[in-house]
Amino acid sequence: MTKTTKPDLRVEIAGIKFSNPVIGASGTFGYGEEYIKYLDLNRIGGIAVKGLSSKPNLGNKPPRICETPAGMLNSIGLENIGVDAFIRDKLPILRKYRTRVLVNIFGFTEEEYIEVAEKLDSVKGIAGLEVNISCPNIKKGGVSFGKNPRLTFNLIKKLKESVSLPLVVKLTPNVSDITEIAQAAEQGGADALSLINTLNGMAIDIKTRMPKLGNITGGLSGPAIKPVALYMVFSVYKKVKLPLIGMGGIRNFQDAIEFFLAGATAVSVGTANFINPKVLEEIVTGIENFLIGNKIKSVKELIGGMEVF
Repeated sequence: MTKTTKPDLRVEIAGIKFSNPVIGASGTFGYGEEYIKYLDLNRIGGIAVKGLSSKPNLGNKPPRICETPAGMLNSIGLENIGVDAFIRDKLPILRKYRTRVLVNIFGFTEEEYIEVAEKLDSVKGIAGLEVNISCPNIKKGGVSFGKNPRLTFNLIKKLKESVSLPLVVKLTPNVSDITEIAQAAEQGGADALSLINTLNGMAIDIKTRMPKLGNITGGLSGPAIKPVALYMVFSVYKKVKLPLIGMGGIRNFQDAIEFFLAGATAVSVGTANFINPKVLEEIVTGIENFLIGNKIKSVKELIGGMEVF
């Protein structure tokens, strides 16, 4: 590669072709339109929009966010406008851009997941579905789909039979062995995996003796969870054949490179967007410069490239 030749940042996940491997993570990137005034959406590989349910959801009672050392706790409670309003009001805006759109979906029963997925399946402008399996299955006594391999397998199998869009299954880290859930999703027909979702956590105000979140507990994100996320991406990479989207505490291009070396094909960036709304573009530029500086022709050469002693 000469000094004037730009490296190839393109990656493919589940048949979806991304111009580069940097994605705005679901829950932190809204419906995409919120960041239009801060960065060029065409410069990033993709957007995973805020999780959608069959009907609008108001979420949890406030307060719903608090800072923690090297991280953030959130208890938003999957607030969203509902799948119908998204298709009508938000998706037309995203269709104006080349960036790939992944729509995060959730439900509390298999039927709810399928209802949302089927509504999105034939809609123009959607590249794939990111399936949040961290939700409790109310027909199974509140056991989360993503904490039980059998529930995971059954849900993904039924979704795969119901829709044609690629399924990217988002894994929760709040399990004893994330590789078991990853393998169950793969066997059920998942096309790719994204990991990790937030870690369970809480914080207490010592003056009031009250929890800092209205829901008491929430999901921990930010730099504090990066080592855990890297470990889990590496562990899953060794156990499945599916492409992985890594996430958890990514703040800069160096963090992204670590995830590639651990086995991720792409990365999703979440909490860092709140600190710097231009961070996604900066990470893309940083990856490109890193490849140039190290005479690497394609970002794909980094995937799973960690050297072990």
